[in-house]
Amino acid sequence: MEAFEKLEVWKRSARLSVEVYRSLQGCRDFGFKDQLSRSSLSIPSNIAEGYERGSRKEFVRFLNIAKGSCAELRT
Repeated sequence: MEAFEKLEVWKRSARLSVEVYRSLQGCRDFGFKDQLSRSSLSIPSNIAEGYERGSRKEFVRFLNIAKGSCAELRT
């Protein structure tokens, strides 16, 4: 298991992404479905990428990107 996979924020965001995918299975609005799916998957992906960059500054930068994806998903 990679170190980022131990982060509670990564675990929660990965579960959220799975929940979004599951809840949209029957959605026929493919543009809407794609937008929500991409923004939800972007959250744990950016957390992982930032962590793996190896510097605190980069990690914080990617956490901010993940936060933006959270706002996009909420919208």
